[in-house]
Formats: sequence, structure tokens, C-alpha cells
Amino acid sequence: METSDYGKKQLAEEKVFKDPVHRYVHVRYQVIWDLIKTKEFQRLRRIKQLGTLYLAFHSAEHSRFNHSLGVYEIVRRMIENFKDYPEWNEDDNLLVLTAALLHDLGHGPFSHSFEDIFHTDHEEYTKKIILGHTEVNAVLSKVAPDFPKQVAEVINKTHSNKLIVSMISSQIDADRMDYLQRDSFYTGVSYGNFDMERILRVMRPSKDEVLIKESGMHAVEDYLMSRYQMYWQVYFHPVSRGGEVLLNLILRRAKHLYKSNYNFKQAPTYFIPFFNENVMVEDYLRLDEMVVNFYLQEWVYEEDEILSDLASRFVNRDLFKYLPFDGSIITISELNELYKRAGIDPDYYVFSDSYSDLPYDYDKPGQKTNRQPIHLLKANGQIREISSQSAIINSITGMHRLGSRLYYPKEKILQIDNLEVKAEIINLLNELD
Repeated sequence: METSDYGKKQLAEEKVFKDPVHRYVHVRYQVIWDLIKTKEFQRLRRIKQLGTLYLAFHSAEHSRFNHSLGVYEIVRRMIENFKDYPEWNEDDNLLVLTAALLHDLGHGPFSHSFEDIFHTDHEEYTKKIILGHTEVNAVLSKVAPDFPKQVAEVINKTHSNKLIVSMISSQIDADRMDYLQRDSFYTGVSYGNFDMERILRVMRPSKDEVLIKESGMHAVEDYLMSRYQMYWQVYFHPVSRGGEVLLNLILRRAKHLYKSNYNFKQAPTYFIPFFNENVMVEDYLRLDEMVVNFYLQEWVYEEDEILSDLASRFVNRDLFKYLPFDGSIITISELNELYKRAGIDPDYYVFSDSYSDLPYDYDKPGQKTNRQPIHLLKANGQIREISSQSAIINSITGMHRLGSRLYYPKEKILQIDNLEVKAEIINLLNELD
């Protein structure tokens, strides 16, 4: 790919961002600096990294903006370490740095909760923003006509250079290494801490992937266990998941009311393209968490009792209660029937939430799940999959852990007038407790 003089241009003076995780984020390329200043990238300041997790960990208020800078900085350090190896082509520096910076560009407000109800895909919108009529695309196109396409392919994991792809998206990549440490820092826990400096020192570029020197195996063990602990102690926290449940129900109710021609006090203008499932990139970019929180505040005062109640619960952190639930003792259909007899709408007041994690695995012969293994580079030059060399990693390989909870409004159940139905519901719930 022929790069313009603009693509090679360095800033007259290096720009530095102070960062609580990496201490400093260094920017030298003019392109990177110009991308940071685009309105699409600045929008990431208004998208929380952890969605509703602030309801459980009060300091978890950091944004996709600082995470994106963090991923960029880790990749910058990677290529600093790779520059003396013949397997690394320095002509790829700008491409991988740009892809690292922009990898989360398409995230919407409250991320996955939003995607579930409106069937959007942040990776698809990242691609649309990069390739569309945007400020980001205008900057990238000045590097080379096909540069936006190249960046989108790296983020989409379809680029022919698998080494670059693995630096940003693999089982030991810059994205995970940043969010584990950053999320750990902002939630005030220590689960996500691991020796990143050691891992960076033992990374080696190869034709198709980043390899780990055998001497760094124990640092990778620590990294994988940190990831495991963060998911089960932080990311799957029941209070945070309860916030996601409420948000899901609120958006579902608002969509239903709109489709039913309900007369909102505050017209949901920014949501209409999503309700109609006809979303343009411009519509998507207009919706950030400031806008969503505005509507949540307004919906507290709507005449529809369900929307008003759910929005009030979210805004004031009056979350549903929860119990472990696997469907073996009682079923959702049983509860739904009792809810209907009690005059409570089961579509909005009982919710089964399931979640799962796979700490480490890789594709076996015949599998096509796109799980690439972590490979160790042994002292004799041989390459081995890491779980064959580590008893710790072998013990968690393929371990698919599942969890599920039932969320319900306890006080609403206690207020049921029909004493027989109330008793039946309470007895069912007590069986789960």
C-alpha cells in the first residue's frame, strides 16, 4: 500500500495523554492526532466502558475514549519491541496503530444492553463509520484511498495480515490487556492486575500471530486467571446485570408503546430510527449515553405506569431482587401464569438472565469457532500450544462456566391483594433461595 506524505508525517512535538493505567499515552503520528480530534472519536467520551456496572462499583465511570487510547498505547509499545525483528514490517506501524485506536468506534450507549434490544452490532457500525461519510473516513482517506478499507478489515479480523489482527483481537491482545487493568483500576478491585510489562517483553512477532517466549508462560497464566476472576467477580456482578435487565425492559417497553401509537410527553425523537429499525450512521452517532439518560429521566414522568416505574427504578437504583435460577425447580411459564392472576405484567416484571464464560480454548480438528490458541516459542525454536505446556492453563481450557439468575420486584409481589396467589409466588421463589 502506497502511503501519502500525510501518512508518514510526524508531529513537530509529541503529544502526551496522562493515563492512570499506563502513566502516559504517546502520540507521534499526525494521523493519530487528527483521528482523536474527530467528532466520531470524541463521542466515545460519552459512552461508558462498563455500561451499568457503575450501579455496583460506584467509580466505574470511565469511557470507551480512554480505553481506546489505552489499547493504542499498548500496541505502540508492542511495535517498539518488535522493530528489531525481521518478521515485523515497519510499514505496518500506522495501520495497526490506527486499528487499535478505532477498534471500539461503533459502540453504542450501554453497549450490549442496547445491542440486544435493537439488534445492532457495534463491530458492524465501527466498519460503517470508518467507511462512511465521516470525519474519521476523511482523515484515513488522506493516507491512501484504500486505507479506510484496510483499517476496517483489521478490526473485522478479515485482513490478510494475521499478525496485525492478532495484536488487536486474539486471546492475548492489546484490547484485553487494557480493559482488564483499566476496569480493575476503576472498579477498585485487584482481580485484573497482571504483569503486562513482562508479557510485552516476551512477545515475539511471527508470520501469522504474536508468539510468547516460553519463559513468559507464567505471566500468561496470571493474565488468564485475572481475566477469569474479572468476569466472575466483576463483569457478571448481579447488581450490574440487574441494571442491564431494567434497561432492557425499559427500551422494550418504550419500543412497544411507540409501535402502539402511544402519545409520549417527550417525543423519543432520537430513538425513532431504532424503533423503526431503519438506522443510518448519522442516527447511530447521535445517540450516546447523555441522550439515553435524558430520556430515562423524562420517562419517569410518563403516564404509562410500566414505563414510568421501570425508568424510576433505573434512575434511582431501585433494582429488582435476584435469585439463582436454572429452570429446574420452577419455570418461567409457571411464574408468568401466577403474575397474570395477580394482575402483574410478566413481560416486564420477571426476567431470567443467563451468562457464561470460556476462559481459554482453541479450535480442535473439525471445529470452526475462530478461537485461535496462544502459542509458546520454545528455546529450541519449536512452537507449542500453551495448554500443552502449562498445567494451570490446561485445567481451565475448554471449561465453559454457566450462570443464571431470576430478577423480580419483591415489593410488588408483597403488595398483591390476592393472598392465595401471593403465597404461591412467594413459595415458588423461596424454593430458589
